[in-house]
Amino acid sequence: MIPVNEPLLNGNEKKYLSECIDSGWISSEGPFVKQLEETFANVVGRKFGIAVANGSVALDAALEAIGISEGDEVILPTFTIISCAAPIVRAGAIPVVVDADPYTWNMCVDQIEQKITSRTKAILAVHIYGLPVDMDPILGLAAKYRLKVIEDAAEVIGQTYKGRPCGSFGDISTFSFYPNKHITTGEGGMIVTNNEQIANKCRELRNLSFIPPRRFIHEELGWNFRMTNLQAALGVAQLERLDEFIHIKRKVGNMYSELLADIKSLQLPLAKTDYAENIYWVYGVVLKDEVGFDAIEAMKLLSEKGIGSRPFFYPMHLQPIFKKKNLFSGEQYPVSERIAERGFYLPSGLALTENQIVEVANTVKSIFS
Repeated sequence: MIPVNEPLLNGNEKKYLSECIDSGWISSEGPFVKQLEETFANVVGRKFGIAVANGSVALDAALEAIGISEGDEVILPTFTIISCAAPIVRAGAIPVVVDADPYTWNMCVDQIEQKITSRTKAILAVHIYGLPVDMDPILGLAAKYRLKVIEDAAEVIGQTYKGRPCGSFGDISTFSFYPNKHITTGEGGMIVTNNEQIANKCRELRNLSFIPPRRFIHEELGWNFRMTNLQAALGVAQLERLDEFIHIKRKVGNMYSELLADIKSLQLPLAKTDYAENIYWVYGVVLKDEVGFDAIEAMKLLSEKGIGSRPFFYPMHLQPIFKKKNLFSGEQYPVSERIAERGFYLPSGLALTENQIVEVANTVKSIFS
């Protein structure tokens, strides 16, 4: 089986982990945590970095830190992972969704303004699958209506928008270091911001809201979202090779696009837009309408031939848990519904070899030509 993802861990990971073990610094108090925070913030052009346990809780802390509360509305794409909508609902706020663009698969920015109401407090921009959201219109709307902007850059570590690092936009940005991301700490995430007050708030929230001088006297509730020194050591080693990893990702994506170019029944990912070159976090494809089966059947056929794959995100407005909460009643978003039903991605990990790419491509051809 060629797995859908396999990370590269053949740099300084073992060396730095050994330093943690030899020194005894394995908890969140260790020096690699601060090193990762400072180095990562610098890479994405932010003043402050706050390391956390994963990318999902990064969004929980980010929303709390910028003051999203009960009754507030937050606009986000319906085509995304549930980690983006869940913290909005947990905060007692209301997720308001827009459809996806059929070519970039990112949120359709042209639909955002019509969703803004007197209760709208923020826009959550989520970069999807390798191309960034068109940020300028979002930033313009935020300025016009005095909204906060949260940028979920989990899938685009190392990507740029008009030459500026993804993760450097808006009030606060979040990242994930899950094993399928461009750099990994196993589990782990990062919050970045230029606002010192927001940064300090995030640091308190990730650490049970311990506040000097009396550690165990609490003015508010926080979480234990801390990242360990062991995780951070992995991240520091991975971050040293970010440019190399981005080169690999683009090489994988370009190889797939060249090898699969003649398959007319598949929509391949865009190589670039006016504002960015695809970083190919994953190599996604969408079955065209003439194909008589959906992505689930396609993935089954690939699995039978030893090829791993993964379905596209399932839209937020169709999620059973949100229907139970009477959210998105009667709403339809045809682009997101279609690509969720007909989209999936091929093996795209950093450890993927050229021979494996050719094998995957040949298998896809044998099924879809």
